[in-house]
Amino acid sequence: MYLISVEGGDGSGKGEAVRILSEIASEFPFPNIVVTHEPRRHSELGKLALQSVKEGKTTPLNEAGLFAADRLDHSHTWIKPRLQQGTLVISDRNIHSSLVYQGYVGKLGIERVAKMNAAALIPDLVFWIDCDPKKAMKRIQTGTLRMSSSGKQEYFETTDIQKLVRQGFSKLFTKKLNVPKPFHKSTIVGPILNEGGLDELERQLRNEMRGFFNRKPVPLNCTVDEVDIHLLKSLAGGVSAQKRLPGGPPTNSSLLENWLKGKTPSEWMKLAEEWWPIERAKAADVPQVATSRAAWSVIGTLSVMDTTDVPTLHRRLGPARMITKRHTQRMVRWLEEERWIHKQQNHVPFREAQLFKLRNERLGYGRLCLALWPLRSEFSTWRRMNPDSEWDNALREISGKTKSDKPSANFLEKLSSVYQRLEMLTSGHEGCPVPSNFEELALWWSTPPPQNH
Repeated sequence: MYLISVEGGDGSGKGEAVRILSEIASEFPFPNIVVTHEPRRHSELGKLALQSVKEGKTTPLNEAGLFAADRLDHSHTWIKPRLQQGTLVISDRNIHSSLVYQGYVGKLGIERVAKMNAAALIPDLVFWIDCDPKKAMKRIQTGTLRMSSSGKQEYFETTDIQKLVRQGFSKLFTKKLNVPKPFHKSTIVGPILNEGGLDELERQLRNEMRGFFNRKPVPLNCTVDEVDIHLLKSLAGGVSAQKRLPGGPPTNSSLLENWLKGKTPSEWMKLAEEWWPIERAKAADVPQVATSRAAWSVIGTLSVMDTTDVPTLHRRLGPARMITKRHTQRMVRWLEEERWIHKQQNHVPFREAQLFKLRNERLGYGRLCLALWPLRSEFSTWRRMNPDSEWDNALREISGKTKSDKPSANFLEKLSSVYQRLEMLTSGHEGCPVPSNFEELALWWSTPPPQNH
């Protein structure tokens, strides 16, 4: 979902920072965390780029072209497919290295280098690791950062050139030089001085990464919704694939197809409000409304999970529905107190984590949280602005649609996502088709199903 790059001069400790960041990232609910580097050592394009900097015999233009070719291939054949699946990709160097090494130090100009890389992915977050060039060169020469012989030394691994590199990163990241479009969109963190111990480096990296994830920025190279739908397919598939053992009882269709239990979505919204006492929620330090992001995230995810524990639940939230593990624990305690979930006995030896499950009588609201996730903020805002209105009217009112008006393009895009989600989850009424346009969705929202269903 996010592309994080680590930049800095040679010998600054980027590799160590990448390792630490990958460990920190494991605390967040990404389905996968992968580490990569540029140029790539195991691709033909990457090998050519690496050879050019080892020999130092090509022109800056040829060197920049080789790096750009490897980067574009890397971006679209390896990185982007992983981002679309919710993976966190951490790259040791990316576009900003080319802007500095070939654009600034090589004097091609950063605008020219940016144009050569214009089709590459944009790092969402850039960590600038800084170090005094003299100390960095000493690290390289003594082999404390990597095992390398002098024969493998790259031509720019000298103190004088690294001083220029440091100057280039400083000017680029402090905006003394204008970062060309589209790479100006990256969030820059730094300089993070790496001249002390690893504990201090880890502290700084952890604080910055937590702050970035907690802000929940929109990813630059994929959409949040495509990521969430991809992850929901595996969760919803686990529910629909439930099978009984030979001679066992039939599958409970109410958990698979009839999850609305004969009620309309608007009725479920009303029930959820009644089940969510504001004062007790306030005292427990959880959201005071059932339409909060944290509520929809936890309750929705639980609705497509069997018995689970907090660590497993937190991982299943995924990056689109991400909240902190501490907030997840708090929500689970509150939901148990309010009888949204119930504990299950843990039969796994040596496993102490408490198990719990969403109660069947709350399942309808949970599945709605997933189906209507793209419209959550609209529903939340509508209720805040219309505290006494009936939920039957909410869908048409948030769309801005009357009999003569049409929903906005942004709203139609969100509706398209809702239809895709319902295709996975079913309409919630056994035998009833999934809505495929706004009028069908409006009927589904407030009209009870036929009695024979």
